[in-house]
Amino acid sequence: MWDMAVMAPRMRAVLRIVVALIFLEHGTQKLFGFPPPASGVLPAVFSLSWYAAVFELVGGLLLLAGLFTRPVAFILAGEMAFAYWIAHAPRSVFPVLNGGDAAILYCFVFLYFVAAGPGAWAVDIMRRKEPEPAPVPAERDAAVLRR
Repeated sequence: MWDMAVMAPRMRAVLRIVVALIFLEHGTQKLFGFPPPASGVLPAVFSLSWYAAVFELVGGLLLLAGLFTRPVAFILAGEMAFAYWIAHAPRSVFPVLNGGDAAILYCFVFLYFVAAGPGAWAVDIMRRKEPEPAPVPAERDAAVLRR
């Protein structure tokens, strides 16, 4: 059986890395046209969308490395909340209709990283700016599983 005290920080790191890669892709699409946007149009330099793309690119890279995870995730959660209310909510009340489900999910995943930290394999851990996750005693795990 897997030791959940060991697996939890690793799975949090996997979530952080996958979310960062996908989020980073939004930034590269808006800034560099890769992958090519459906509209074929890139945002004007210094426009609101351009600034969002810079946040997505830089924030995605920092999250990927696990560097300054908590403050970066806090800023990106705010960006996604702002993006939802500015770009998506005016189209419809329902996220499935306004295309805002990804913005909502990103917002709450980033808030999770603010609270939980980067997980394993993060520069923050190597720099000791983030404490190592405390292992849970095996007896406690067994007691929880028996309930």
